[in-house]
Amino acid sequence: MVIYEGKAVFEGIAIGKIYVYTKQEQAVKRYKIDDVEEEKKRYGQAKEKTIEQLKALYDKAVKEVGEHGAEIFMAHQLMVDDDDFVESVESIIETEGVNAEYAVATTGDNFFKMFSEMEEEYFRGRAADIKDITERILNALSGAGQGGIVSDEPVIVVADDLAPSETVQMDKDKILSFVTVHGSANSHTSILAKTMSIPALIGCPVPLSDEVNGLMAVVDGYEGKLYVDPDTEVLAKKKELLLKEEEKKNLLERLKGKENITLDGQKINLYANIGNTKDLGLVLQNDAGGIGLFRSEFIYLGSDHYPTEEEQFVIYRQVAQTLAGKKVIIRTLDIGADKQADYFELPKEENPAMGLRAIRICLTRPEVFKTQLRAILRASAFGNISIMFPMIISVEEVKKIKVIVEEVKKELDDVGAEYDKNIELGIMIETPAAVMVADELAEEVDFFSVGTNDLTQYTLAIDRQNQSLDEFYDSHHPAIMRMLQMIADAAHRHGAWAGICGELGADLSLTKEFLAMGYDELSVSPGRILPIRKTVIETNVSEYKKETGR
Repeated sequence: MVIYEGKAVFEGIAIGKIYVYTKQEQAVKRYKIDDVEEEKKRYGQAKEKTIEQLKALYDKAVKEVGEHGAEIFMAHQLMVDDDDFVESVESIIETEGVNAEYAVATTGDNFFKMFSEMEEEYFRGRAADIKDITERILNALSGAGQGGIVSDEPVIVVADDLAPSETVQMDKDKILSFVTVHGSANSHTSILAKTMSIPALIGCPVPLSDEVNGLMAVVDGYEGKLYVDPDTEVLAKKKELLLKEEEKKNLLERLKGKENITLDGQKINLYANIGNTKDLGLVLQNDAGGIGLFRSEFIYLGSDHYPTEEEQFVIYRQVAQTLAGKKVIIRTLDIGADKQADYFELPKEENPAMGLRAIRICLTRPEVFKTQLRAILRASAFGNISIMFPMIISVEEVKKIKVIVEEVKKELDDVGAEYDKNIELGIMIETPAAVMVADELAEEVDFFSVGTNDLTQYTLAIDRQNQSLDEFYDSHHPAIMRMLQMIADAAHRHGAWAGICGELGADLSLTKEFLAMGYDELSVSPGRILPIRKTVIETNVSEYKKETGR
């Protein structure tokens, strides 16, 4: 038995086999071959294998996001089998007498360059597709995996670190726990673990090799330890803890259907944070009152092209219909900083957390912004949707946003499209600047939602992704607490409601404090809904205020 210590970012016990996740990187070498026909045959087999994989992905996507969202995989099948592409690969194999990998990579590079230089935007957009299918064929030739989890059973995923785009593509049903060598407590791997209610460790120095791959292990999210090949005694103790966890969950199940009302009659809405439609089951399973944060950027991160209006509409409509009249707050895309999509071609920045991100991208790329707004507004005809804008720092920004929203509404009116004409508009309060002008901002919007992760980062001048600064990162800092009170007060003075959608909202040690501050809503990871409800219905806010001298 070997024990590795890390930092726990979500508590719990996981027992299962280790799956070492490594990024797929193809290094293509050129070498001469003896049998041209045999090499062409090997390429043909890889091509057919790729098409079969794309068919499977298409079928899976149809079930999860509908036909429109799955169309990309159908298009890729046609591109893999395209006559020009196939002829180019086979010609290079024949004329140069080289290996299929080199022929595929060269053809891919040539076609990518050709499409990239075309005048029509549609064809330029196909360049990214060429890159994707080339990589898939190379994987098929080398026998490499597709970058997901290849396992017949749920596993403990061990990795160096995971980008948001990688976690989006993983089959969540196959994950028992995350363990990463690097990463921070505020990374998107941590957020995903909290959404899924599974234990996770960061900063855990486990070797990423065959040495541990496939071994039985225990993740203890209470101690912050990974037990590799645990002995009989440890395994028995951890299994006992796992059973107790299940019992605790069963007790919380009894809280389903109960209202979120304190002993002295104060009500608060408890909503869920989600990143995609796969999380909808967790929202319903944990009895959330709605969705307080739909992270729409994950639609962009999971795509190799700008998602079309129709692709987005199908997803937003599905969420609205599934929630059946419950509130769904969709945050407009929050790309930038640690969330990068290659096709956005964002400039490299020295300090991306303070760079071109979120609403700044939307306001400088209005057509991308309008495409998303049209999709959201159209979906609002099918449920109770609100729109929320991230990273606001001024009243002027909000006024510009409202002008664009009105332009989009007029476009929809002109074609007779249905939408909620009184749709709620809100903003995220994530910067000290927004806190200081909260009164003026509240006059422009229907609600505030506090993004405590970024608000803490910007207030304390600490990069929340920097693991070496974790000891200085204090989410309970008095400055943060005072700001939270200022935000709630400003919203209420001007008839807006106030919520918290950052990770701090799930901190049970602060639930009573948020009630005392007067927050109307907390939006948290689905697995946190019932524990917070338990605290709410057991709290007397008036008594708490007396005890704390408020």
